Amino acid sequence: MQIAILLYDRFTVLDAIGPYETLGRLPGAETVFVGERTGIHRSDLGSAGLVVDAALDEVTAPDILVVPGGPGQRALMEDGPLREWIRAVDAGTSWTTSVCTGSLILAAAGLLKGRRATSHWLALDQLPVFGAEPTGERVVFDGKYVTAAGVSSGIDMGLALAGRIAGDEVAQTIQLGIEYDPQPPYDAGAPDKAPTEITATMREYGRAVLAGEA
Repeated sequence: MQIAILLYDRFTVLDAIGPYETLGRLPGAETVFVGERTGIHRSDLGSAGLVVDAALDEVTAPDILVVPGGPGQRALMEDGPLREWIRAVDAGTSWTTSVCTGSLILAAAGLLKGRRATSHWLALDQLPVFGAEPTGERVVFDGKYVTAAGVSSGIDMGLALAGRIAGDEVAQTIQLGIEYDPQPPYDAGAPDKAPTEITATMREYGRAVLAGEA
Protein backbone atom coordinates (compact mmCIF):
# COMPACT_ATOMS: atom_id res chain seq x y z
CA MET A 1 0.00 0.00 0.00
CA GLN A 2 1.70 3.17 -1.20
CA ILE A 3 0.93 6.45 0.54
CA ALA A 4 1.94 9.52 -1.44
CA ILE A 5 2.30 12.76 0.52
CA LEU A 6 2.51 15.78 -1.74
CA LEU A 7 5.00 18.49 -0.81
CA TYR A 8 5.49 21.99 -2.17
CA ASP A 9 7.16 25.19 -1.04
CA ARG A 10 5.51 26.86 1.98
CA PHE A 11 3.52 23.82 3.09
CA THR A 12 2.58 23.47 6.77
CA VAL A 13 4.73 20.79 8.41
CA LEU A 14 2.13 19.24 10.72
CA ASP A 15 -0.33 18.96 7.82
CA ALA A 16 2.07 16.43 6.28
CA ILE A 17 3.59 14.90 9.40
CA GLY A 18 0.27 14.15 11.15
CA PRO A 19 -0.84 11.73 8.40
CA TYR A 20 2.75 10.48 8.03
CA GLU A 21 2.90 9.45 11.71
CA THR A 22 -0.51 7.76 11.62
CA LEU A 23 -1.13 6.32 8.15
CA GLY A 24 2.57 5.57 7.72
CA ARG A 25 2.35 3.08 10.60
CA LEU A 26 -0.27 0.91 8.89
CA PRO A 27 0.91 -2.67 8.26
CA GLY A 28 2.45 -2.95 4.81
CA ALA A 29 2.48 0.81 4.21
CA GLU A 30 5.14 2.46 2.07
CA THR A 31 5.21 6.25 2.36
CA VAL A 32 6.74 8.47 -0.30
CA PHE A 33 7.09 12.24 -0.35
CA VAL A 34 6.36 13.46 -3.87
CA GLY A 35 6.55 16.85 -5.56
CA GLU A 36 7.13 18.74 -8.78
CA ARG A 37 10.86 18.63 -8.02
CA THR A 38 13.01 16.46 -5.81
CA GLY A 39 15.00 17.84 -2.89
CA ILE A 40 14.18 19.95 0.12
CA HIS A 41 10.90 21.85 0.30
CA ARG A 42 10.73 24.54 2.96
CA SER A 43 7.74 24.96 5.24
CA ASP A 44 5.62 28.08 5.67
CA LEU A 45 7.86 29.15 8.57
CA GLY A 46 10.97 28.54 6.48
CA SER A 47 13.00 26.98 9.27
CA ALA A 48 12.00 23.37 8.55
CA GLY A 49 12.16 21.36 5.40
CA LEU A 50 11.18 17.91 4.18
CA VAL A 51 12.82 16.04 1.33
CA VAL A 52 10.91 15.01 -1.77
CA ASP A 53 12.46 11.77 -3.00
CA ALA A 54 10.17 11.20 -5.99
CA ALA A 55 9.06 13.50 -8.79
CA LEU A 56 5.48 13.43 -10.04
CA ASP A 57 6.21 11.10 -12.96
CA GLU A 58 7.75 8.55 -10.57
CA VAL A 59 4.57 8.14 -8.52
CA THR A 60 1.73 7.11 -10.78
CA ALA A 61 -0.51 4.77 -8.78
CA PRO A 62 -0.58 5.52 -5.05
CA ASP A 63 -3.26 3.85 -2.97
CA ILE A 64 -3.59 6.90 -0.72
CA LEU A 65 -2.92 10.51 -1.70
CA VAL A 66 -2.37 13.09 1.05
CA VAL A 67 -2.41 16.79 0.14
CA PRO A 68 -1.33 19.07 2.99
CA GLY A 69 -2.18 22.74 3.21
CA GLY A 70 -0.17 25.88 3.81
CA PRO A 71 0.25 29.33 2.29
CA GLY A 72 1.99 27.78 -0.71
CA GLN A 73 -1.26 26.22 -1.89
CA ARG A 74 -2.24 29.46 -3.62
CA ALA A 75 0.44 28.87 -6.23
CA LEU A 76 -1.04 25.43 -6.99
CA MET A 77 -4.61 26.52 -7.63
CA GLU A 78 -4.11 27.20 -11.33
CA ASP A 79 -4.09 24.50 -13.98
CA GLY A 80 -0.69 22.96 -14.58
CA PRO A 81 1.39 19.78 -14.17
CA LEU A 82 0.57 19.33 -10.49
CA ARG A 83 -3.18 19.57 -10.93
CA GLU A 84 -2.97 17.23 -13.91
CA TRP A 85 -1.02 14.75 -11.77
CA ILE A 86 -3.54 14.96 -8.93
CA ARG A 87 -6.41 14.25 -11.31
CA ALA A 88 -4.50 11.40 -12.95
CA VAL A 89 -3.54 9.58 -9.74
CA ASP A 90 -6.95 10.23 -8.18
CA ALA A 91 -8.46 8.05 -10.88
CA GLY A 92 -6.77 5.05 -9.27
CA THR A 93 -6.53 5.88 -5.57
CA SER A 94 -8.46 4.04 -2.91
CA TRP A 95 -8.45 7.22 -0.82
CA THR A 96 -7.75 10.84 -1.74
CA THR A 97 -7.22 13.00 1.33
CA SER A 98 -6.28 16.49 2.41
CA VAL A 99 -5.44 18.47 5.51
CA CYS A 100 -6.23 22.14 6.10
CA THR A 101 -6.17 24.21 2.88
CA GLY A 102 -5.06 21.15 0.96
CA SER A 103 -8.77 20.66 0.33
CA LEU A 104 -8.72 23.84 -1.77
CA ILE A 105 -6.15 22.19 -4.04
CA LEU A 106 -8.38 19.13 -4.43
CA ALA A 107 -11.41 21.35 -4.98
CA ALA A 108 -9.63 23.45 -7.59
CA ALA A 109 -8.76 20.23 -9.40
CA GLY A 110 -12.49 19.50 -9.62
CA LEU A 111 -12.46 16.53 -7.26
CA LEU A 112 -14.78 17.86 -4.57
CA LYS A 113 -17.60 19.20 -6.72
CA GLY A 114 -20.91 18.31 -5.08
CA ARG A 115 -19.15 16.73 -2.12
CA ARG A 116 -19.06 17.62 1.56
CA ALA A 117 -15.63 18.79 2.65
CA THR A 118 -13.80 20.73 5.31
CA SER A 119 -10.73 22.94 5.56
CA HIS A 120 -9.11 25.35 7.97
CA TRP A 121 -11.88 27.48 9.48
CA LEU A 122 -10.42 30.58 7.82
CA ALA A 123 -10.75 28.95 4.38
CA LEU A 124 -14.14 27.24 4.58
CA ASP A 125 -15.85 29.97 2.59
CA GLN A 126 -13.50 29.26 -0.34
CA LEU A 127 -14.85 25.75 -0.91
CA PRO A 128 -18.21 26.72 -2.50
CA VAL A 129 -16.30 28.60 -5.21
CA PHE A 130 -15.31 25.16 -6.52
CA GLY A 131 -18.68 23.52 -5.98
CA ALA A 132 -17.89 21.80 -2.67
CA GLU A 133 -20.22 21.87 0.31
CA PRO A 134 -18.31 23.20 3.34
CA THR A 135 -18.80 21.74 6.79
CA GLY A 136 -17.19 22.70 10.06
CA GLU A 137 -16.60 19.08 11.04
CA ARG A 138 -13.05 18.10 11.99
CA VAL A 139 -12.85 15.13 9.60
CA VAL A 140 -15.22 14.56 6.69
CA PHE A 141 -15.65 11.35 4.68
CA ASP A 142 -17.49 11.61 1.36
CA GLY A 143 -16.94 8.50 -0.72
CA LYS A 144 -13.20 7.97 -1.04
CA TYR A 145 -12.48 11.63 -0.31
CA VAL A 146 -11.39 12.46 3.23
CA THR A 147 -10.77 16.06 4.21
CA ALA A 148 -9.50 17.34 7.55
CA ALA A 149 -9.87 20.78 9.10
CA GLY A 150 -6.89 22.86 10.20
CA VAL A 151 -3.35 21.55 10.77
CA SER A 152 -3.61 19.32 13.89
CA SER A 153 -6.75 17.62 12.55
CA GLY A 154 -4.53 15.69 10.14
CA ILE A 155 -3.71 13.39 13.05
CA ASP A 156 -7.41 12.73 13.61
CA MET A 157 -7.91 12.15 9.90
CA GLY A 158 -5.03 9.68 9.78
CA LEU A 159 -6.36 7.70 12.71
CA ALA A 160 -9.93 7.71 11.39
CA LEU A 161 -8.77 6.47 7.99
CA ALA A 162 -6.46 3.89 9.58
CA GLY A 163 -9.52 2.52 11.37
CA ARG A 164 -11.45 2.28 8.10
CA ILE A 165 -8.56 0.50 6.39
CA ALA A 166 -7.19 -1.81 9.07
CA GLY A 167 -9.79 -1.83 11.83
CA ASP A 168 -10.25 -0.14 15.17
CA GLU A 169 -7.65 -2.21 17.01
CA VAL A 170 -4.87 -1.23 14.61
CA ALA A 171 -5.88 2.44 14.72
CA GLN A 172 -6.01 2.37 18.52
CA THR A 173 -2.59 0.73 18.62
CA ILE A 174 -1.21 3.52 16.44
CA GLN A 175 -2.84 6.13 18.67
CA LEU A 176 -1.33 4.60 21.79
CA GLY A 177 2.05 4.22 20.11
CA ILE A 178 2.26 7.93 19.33
CA GLU A 179 0.63 8.74 22.70
CA TYR A 180 -1.99 10.93 21.08
CA ASP A 181 -3.95 11.98 24.16
CA PRO A 182 -4.64 15.71 23.71
CA GLN A 183 -4.93 17.74 26.89
CA PRO A 184 -4.39 21.33 25.69
CA PRO A 185 -3.67 23.99 28.31
CA TYR A 186 -6.19 26.33 26.66
CA ASP A 187 -9.65 25.89 25.18
CA ALA A 188 -9.01 28.23 22.27
CA GLY A 189 -8.72 25.82 19.36
CA ALA A 190 -11.85 26.95 17.49
CA PRO A 191 -13.11 30.42 16.59
CA ASP A 192 -16.19 30.09 18.79
CA LYS A 193 -14.03 29.16 21.78
CA ALA A 194 -11.09 31.55 21.50
CA PRO A 195 -11.23 35.09 22.94
CA THR A 196 -12.98 37.47 20.53
CA GLU A 197 -9.94 39.67 19.99
CA ILE A 198 -7.74 36.68 19.15
CA THR A 199 -10.27 35.36 16.65
CA ALA A 200 -10.48 38.81 15.03
CA THR A 201 -6.69 39.01 14.73
CA MET A 202 -6.55 35.57 13.18
CA ARG A 203 -9.26 36.49 10.69
CA GLU A 204 -7.21 39.48 9.53
CA TYR A 205 -4.10 37.34 9.22
CA GLY A 206 -6.06 34.64 7.40
CA ARG A 207 -7.40 37.13 4.85
CA ALA A 208 -3.85 38.29 4.15
CA VAL A 209 -2.57 34.73 3.74
CA LEU A 210 -5.38 33.67 1.42
CA ALA A 211 -4.87 36.83 -0.61
CA GLY A 212 -1.15 36.11 -0.91
CA GLU A 213 -0.16 39.14 1.12
CA ALA A 214 1.51 37.26 3.98
